Amino acid sequence: MLRRSQSREVAFQVLYQDDLNPRGNPAEGDRFIGRRLRADDMIAFARELVAGVRKNRPEIDARLEEIAAHWSLKRMAATDRNVLRLGAYEILFSDTPGRVAIDEAIELAKRFGSAQSSQFVNGVLDQVLQQKETTDKGLGIRD
Repeated sequence: MLRRSQSREVAFQVLYQDDLNPRGNPAEGDRFIGRRLRADDMIAFARELVAGVRKNRPEIDARLEEIAAHWSLKRMAATDRNVLRLGAYEILFSDTPGRVAIDEAIELAKRFGSAQSSQFVNGVLDQVLQQKETTDKGLGIRD
């Protein structure tokens, strides 16, 4: 598994834990990252992802709710919901190319979700990327 992919997997696991235990101590997630990843760059990337999703979660969730018509976040499987949050964060707030973020999210969905998760994640995140590209184009932002 590639280093960044492994960091994403660990970040996903922390976000999943956050979701299921909202009153949990965020420092536990940080310790988990440190135990699961050894290289400093991998730890830093996983921490960046987790912190970014935590910070931007209200906006990410609102965007996902809007796009995933007929699927409230509460109705989604926890695995799908958190893979989507991670992928949407990378598309909207990081320098990861959108298609890379989608491909990585699909791989997480295949590994941790149900048989239909990867298709669902692909469809939702593709729309997130399309909306972002349309907005960026309207603002005159180029890649």
